[in-house]
Amino acid sequence: MHELPVIDKILQVALKHARKNNISRILSIHLEIGELSDLEESWLQRYFDRVSSGTPAAGAALNVTRIPVSARCSCGNTFGITLNNTTHTCCPSCGSSSWQLVAGKGYFVKSMEGL
Repeated sequence: MHELPVIDKILQVALKHARKNNISRILSIHLEIGELSDLEESWLQRYFDRVSSGTPAAGAALNVTRIPVSARCSCGNTFGITLNNTTHTCCPSCGSSSWQLVAGKGYFVKSMEGL
């Protein structure tokens, strides 16, 4: 059920941009979702279909691209992290374990198509 508030936010963003750009019907919404996110594509579409009913986004397809996990080290190096190795990862440049996630956890609306 945690997908429902996310879907509501995505719908609001899409409707806002549709109004702003004189789009009468939204056909598809392209989302980027981090690999660490536990949002499931099948549930996202189900909830979206329910929440968007009666709006210009009714029937729109959600197209999801998963974003790989990456981190930035205190030395300034940015590097990818494999999902099965997030706790013991060291910077490949300096060997430090002092890093922060910079991609792979959140979600955002990349683009949308409409009429």
